[in-house]
Amino acid sequence: MAEGRFAVIGMGRFGTAIAQRLAEKGAEVIAMDSDRDRIERIRDKVTYAVALDSTDREALLSQGIADMDAVVVSIGENFQDVLLTTFVLQEIGIKRIIVRANGEIQNKILEKMGVKEILSPEGEVSNAVAENLINPHVLMSVKLPDDYQIIEVKSPKGIAGRSLTEIGLREKYKINLVTLLRWDGQGEPPAEFMGENASHINHHIIGVPDGNMKIEQSDILLLFGTSRNIQRFIEINS
Repeated sequence: MAEGRFAVIGMGRFGTAIAQRLAEKGAEVIAMDSDRDRIERIRDKVTYAVALDSTDREALLSQGIADMDAVVVSIGENFQDVLLTTFVLQEIGIKRIIVRANGEIQNKILEKMGVKEILSPEGEVSNAVAENLINPHVLMSVKLPDDYQIIEVKSPKGIAGRSLTEIGLREKYKINLVTLLRWDGQGEPPAEFMGENASHINHHIIGVPDGNMKIEQSDILLLFGTSRNIQRFIEINS
């Protein structure tokens, strides 16, 4: 989606990735979350970011929510807030509401509420498991239309020590780096955090890296692109 106005409610990893990608594609994006720290982290990457209670109708209306082309509800912590937020959005008359559900029961409840577009983590998890079995570098994978993915991968050995400009993700592989997670422990990371054994433990989000940043072997990359292009990037550099 190269244009449009969107609101993303819930700035966890999933919501943040969606908000950033929409903004990169030229969309007007309002990021919303009740957690001020999360809002501060996303503020410079979207059109506007605001801390508010998404179950408060007036708070949403004050931010122009009624004028959005679509609203993504990605609140993972509290299903009651998901339901109340979704109900308020329906009452306001939002044209398109996309809601992330956590489990079959939540999915069915949202269907009963008339939600047409539901994101299921069970589907995401099954995709991630399949991806990881085929390719041990893959930690997480979210399938999108037209064979696109948001995918979290362990840094392939072939790019360690090279800058993002040298690697040429866009130019050579036609994929985008959303962000990366880096080891934040003292000194060199231990063996269990290196290469194919990397995990999220003691990693922190860098934000939007510039072209001069050099990749470390313990880095975890959050990528966006087609399945074919991402797989090609991993195979060439493993």
